[in-house]
Amino acid sequence: MYLVSILFASLAITPLVLKTFFPYFWKDAWYLANLVRILLKLVLRRRRKPLFLVLDRFLEQSVAHADRPFIVFENKTYSYLDTDRRSNKIANALQRHSTLRPGDTVALFMGNEPAFIFTWLALAKLGCPVAFLNHNIRSRSLLHCFNCCSAKLLIAAEELQEAVEEVLPSLREQGVCVYLMTKQCDTPGVEGFSDQVEEASDTPLPQALRSDITFKSPAVYIYTSGTTGLPKAAVITQNRLLVALAVLDSTGITPGDVIYLNLPLYHTAGFLIGFIGSIETGSTIILRRKFSASQFWDDCRKYNVTVVQYIGEVLRYLCNTPKRDNDREHKVRLAIGNGVRAEIWKEFLNRFGNIYVREFYASTEGNVGLINYTGKIGAIGRVNYLHRKLFPYALIKYDTERDEPIRDSTGLCVEAPKDETGLLVCKITNITPFVGYANSQQTEKKRLRDVFQKGDLYFNSGDLLKIGQDNFIYFQDRVGDTFRWKGENVATTEVADILTLIDFVQEANVYGVQVPGNEGRIGMAAVTLKWGEQFDGNKTFSHVASYLPAYARPRFIRIQNAVEMTGTFKQMKVRLVEEGFDPAGITDPLYILQERNQSYTPLTGQIYGSIVAGIIKL
Repeated sequence: MYLVSILFASLAITPLVLKTFFPYFWKDAWYLANLVRILLKLVLRRRRKPLFLVLDRFLEQSVAHADRPFIVFENKTYSYLDTDRRSNKIANALQRHSTLRPGDTVALFMGNEPAFIFTWLALAKLGCPVAFLNHNIRSRSLLHCFNCCSAKLLIAAEELQEAVEEVLPSLREQGVCVYLMTKQCDTPGVEGFSDQVEEASDTPLPQALRSDITFKSPAVYIYTSGTTGLPKAAVITQNRLLVALAVLDSTGITPGDVIYLNLPLYHTAGFLIGFIGSIETGSTIILRRKFSASQFWDDCRKYNVTVVQYIGEVLRYLCNTPKRDNDREHKVRLAIGNGVRAEIWKEFLNRFGNIYVREFYASTEGNVGLINYTGKIGAIGRVNYLHRKLFPYALIKYDTERDEPIRDSTGLCVEAPKDETGLLVCKITNITPFVGYANSQQTEKKRLRDVFQKGDLYFNSGDLLKIGQDNFIYFQDRVGDTFRWKGENVATTEVADILTLIDFVQEANVYGVQVPGNEGRIGMAAVTLKWGEQFDGNKTFSHVASYLPAYARPRFIRIQNAVEMTGTFKQMKVRLVEEGFDPAGITDPLYILQERNQSYTPLTGQIYGSIVAGIIKL
């Protein structure tokens, strides 16, 4: 009886002990169980014969839930079966009217619309990998992105005809076929494709078209800005897509959930998480052409949205809208995304109600991902024993001045202790492969050797993180020559190359600077002028507007006598970044991009003050 009493007493105080000394015990246990469940599902799918792909999961859903709404777009609803049939029509039209063969890469140049999803599914049924072209890019960048994946065919939205015609001479020289999603097109070399689709059969495509595909085969190419030059095409394999099915499933999303997708489908977040994740859960997607802060909550109420996606800027924009009495009147229970600051996170919850924010960390080409499954404000993840065993990542000490890892006397990297910022690296293994980019040289630059042992091989994320004493992981900054603005990564070298095409610019040093109240860093350029030349704000604006999308255009320009270089002949950015764009502390002439005037005009102290106060929005 005495032993029984002790047993009951122990059971009674166990919850109190766990809450006091191990406050995240149950959440850690839930995460472990969920991780095991997802891994088991993945292993079983990989063993299926014939090969089980994401497309097969979609086909399963279109049979099991034929009439369930899959895509809602501008008051039009497409069921799973509608989507299947429409993609069949596009695939059959391509089979009949093009020379496309399984394995040929197709470039898709389209914004957020159902046709993007229908076309990708069609090409997947034909066994063709797809390169997603950012619909904001033009001219040189567009041609580069098309060429680096050796695409045989370009399919573009009707509204992008002018952008296509800019690069059409080069495409025709290569013998590339261009299809425009319109009924008729009079431009030589561009074929209207809509009529061909409408006339095509919606009969299913034979599985034999995909018989040569393996898990290592490229499924899509998603472009990510690097530190040296134009955008890089990250290779997303069929295996990576299969893994992506688990993202929404792991957060407890069910078939009854309605997901608000307003992020670009050509990006990892919109495509892999919003679209591919919804295929697994059998949920409904509310698709928008682009994000609108003023219409966000009205849409959520109209469509009974339960899950929203975000990048850090999205939540800030929502918090900056005028307060309304019905701010908390909605059914949104989960927000999933990355890049939100702790103070915005708190403000979002206080204003819009009890929404579970699931912050995560991942990169398009990376081999490691982290997720904050506890909801701790400000964290991007949590150290978990099993997760770290399966995905062997570490934070290593990094010299930001030299832009390289710190190594000890034996030539090996040094692990950063808790509460100290370090570079995130993850070992490249069979479970955590790093496929890289279409360009092998770019892939090699992201590989880090001799990290903890001679001969080992790690993926270099280029991101600086910190692990706290409580085992929560926090994002700190990015290294190298890339900055992020408006949810887009911008390669500074690409912007510098374009600036130096201006006839009066000698050199350009591009970097990102912080703006109070804004996520990321906005573009700024320190330029030197050719001897005897004057800065022309009108011509500079016209040039950058022709070559760069809005988010990549330098908002501030600083005129210097000479570009400062390091001992290894690298442009120095650290001091420039620290000085920012405050005219009170900078003697060099400063200019600001003025959209209304279509020019760069002098940046005054008054303008600077208005920016800092939030009166002028950037």
